[in-house]
Amino acid sequence: MVVLAASIISKSGKALVSRQFVDMSRIRIEGYLAAFPKLVGIGKQHTYVETENVRYVYQPIETLYLLLITTKQSNILEDLETLRLLSKLVPEYSYSLDEEGIGRMAFEILFAFDEVISLGQKENLTVAQVKQYCEMESHEERLHKLVLQSKINETKDVMKRKANEIDKSRIEKNRGEKGGFMSLQSMGSGRIDTGFGSDSSISSNTGGFGSGTGFGLNTEADSFSTKPKGRPQASASAPPKGLGMQLGKNQKTNQFLESLKAEGEVIVEDVRPSVGQSKPAAAIPSDPVTLTVEEKLNITLKQDGGIGNFDLQGTLALHILSHSDGLIQVQIETGGNPGIQYRTHPNMNKELFSGENILGLKDPNRPFPIGAAGDGVSLLKWRMQSADESLVPLSINCWPSVSGNETYVNMEYESSPMFDLQNVVISIPLPALREAPKVQQIDGDWKYDPRKSVLEWSIVLIDNSNRSGSMEFVIPAVDTSDLFPISVRFTSTSTFSDLKVVHILPLKGGNPPKYAQRTLLSAENYQVV
Repeated sequence: MVVLAASIISKSGKALVSRQFVDMSRIRIEGYLAAFPKLVGIGKQHTYVETENVRYVYQPIETLYLLLITTKQSNILEDLETLRLLSKLVPEYSYSLDEEGIGRMAFEILFAFDEVISLGQKENLTVAQVKQYCEMESHEERLHKLVLQSKINETKDVMKRKANEIDKSRIEKNRGEKGGFMSLQSMGSGRIDTGFGSDSSISSNTGGFGSGTGFGLNTEADSFSTKPKGRPQASASAPPKGLGMQLGKNQKTNQFLESLKAEGEVIVEDVRPSVGQSKPAAAIPSDPVTLTVEEKLNITLKQDGGIGNFDLQGTLALHILSHSDGLIQVQIETGGNPGIQYRTHPNMNKELFSGENILGLKDPNRPFPIGAAGDGVSLLKWRMQSADESLVPLSINCWPSVSGNETYVNMEYESSPMFDLQNVVISIPLPALREAPKVQQIDGDWKYDPRKSVLEWSIVLIDNSNRSGSMEFVIPAVDTSDLFPISVRFTSTSTFSDLKVVHILPLKGGNPPKYAQRTLLSAENYQVV
């Protein structure tokens, strides 16, 4: 048995994780992985594919492929056993079997692959042994980290000493310059100007030649000044009395920023935080158990009517704050939508879910992992695809018409009564304009971004009081195809699955922990083309 590489790839052949066990160039392995999806036939039940040079042994894991590339002389029975072991290891390290989850745990998966396969040969190990070997403490790693930290600390000390030396040299240099006095005779002016080497200017009404002359540097003698380079030039006139030092941007900078703001650019002021100031922390669930139902819409509507694509993907994620609440099961109920297909996580008990709508681990003695802030464990995923236009939450109609040198654009939205939509933003692309479009009538608010040349129509809430609305604006004559694609963003607390958490069932007895459910429907890619 000789395993050339173990990889996890997407259905299109994109390599997410790949570990080579023999010398192989990057171009060669990428060529093997890119050719694999073309070799796999639709509907075939085989677990291997052979080419002239190599053999692919593979297993689908949700929307990905777990793939072994071996020589044709390799024992296929041992290859299948190796593939089976790797397929058990991948869910142990990545609870989310998608591109994002695999990418997040890529190095842990690679370390596990190295324990199973050594120089192309399979090691006689179990899943528990691989996890134990990967979790063992490395003395060399700890020693390396200590040496690296000591080098960092030493470098910081050297930097501090150098900074103190530079500051001392600057102070001594400034002290030596304060006593310097020079006398210059202005060339061709018939007067004598005297000045000090310091930056301070001293003005006098009686001590100079001619009216208004004082102790200051003349602009004609600047080239003979003994000032060090980089120091600011002294002001020719003294500041008015009663005004102290003023800090802030100069007039040219303010004018430049104001011009940018007038063009619609967002200007972020450079405000340095104080010592105790910090960024606000991400919102952390306060309940012991939080279940989040999230659905994302990918819809393409045709400008002449009809639907080009309708794809809905949803997840149910679990977030637990304490280890004591990890031994639980989740009782759910769905809205009975026949178009939705549900898939449980590989570690979940599928029979328990299909029979009783209960989400629990295959091993009832194993607790759910504790999630960090903002993360969660995906328990259930679902998907719905349809060509029924009546399911679309928000329909957009655009009616442009060219009249002379102007284009009149009438837009209208219609919302489904099944959903109340929040924070709706309809973005219409426009050609480059000298002035903002003339909005003659609108239900809601509008904003024009001249930098991106986009007109945004926003409605805070669409409910039963405003299921339909319109907007009319005028722009110079353009090709009507330039007004597409129109992008739409919105959120809603209603979902297509209508999934609800009914109970939390504790496996160790006692009272169930307090839980909260969050529901969100959002438009991920919603366009009219």
